[in-house]
Amino acid sequence: MTLDDLHAALARAVPPIGWVDEAVRQVRADPGAIARLFPRAARACGRAPLANGWTADEAARALLLAALPKDRVAEELERLYRYGDANEKRAVLRALPLLPIGNAGVPLLHDALRTNDTRLVGAALGPYAAHLDAATWRQGVLKCVFMGLPLSCVDGLDERADEELRVMLAGLAEERAAAGRPMAADATGLLNRLAGTALRKEA
Repeated sequence: MTLDDLHAALARAVPPIGWVDEAVRQVRADPGAIARLFPRAARACGRAPLANGWTADEAARALLLAALPKDRVAEELERLYRYGDANEKRAVLRALPLLPIGNAGVPLLHDALRTNDTRLVGAALGPYAAHLDAATWRQGVLKCVFMGLPLSCVDGLDERADEELRVMLAGLAEERAAAGRPMAADATGLLNRLAGTALRKEA
């Protein structure tokens, strides 16, 4: 979703859209205001579900981040993520692909992937994960399988999955089978697709 899409979705779903617009104006006038407005978004807008897995508070927080001057975005992202609760961290992660930060948000993805919070791991493998190096991305996918996260949370999965990921998944499948614990259907499906690609390349 674009920032315009998020604003339109909020306008349809959240009666106090005026709070969001006023908060955005305040951040544009005084970027430091985001420190107090970002945590308030949940109370002001609620957490009603919007399109594409977004919630109202996440959309409001993305709009606040987008209101920051370009030279302040990376700094504020790091601070808001570091000191935020899990919902605030997830909002930061979801907003990353909508912001003009290049690869400056990659350390936040690394941190999220080190956690055992499924909400953060899933959010870290969204569209902004295109900035992750291949090895880290593969480990993130494998962590999703370990944690039981649906692989639908991984953006561009089939396009980026490769032979090394196939080998890693095959090893995990063998371990699970030996322990009498089959892999999830979506992980097995990915492994089968990758195995089929490997066979066609050998033919």
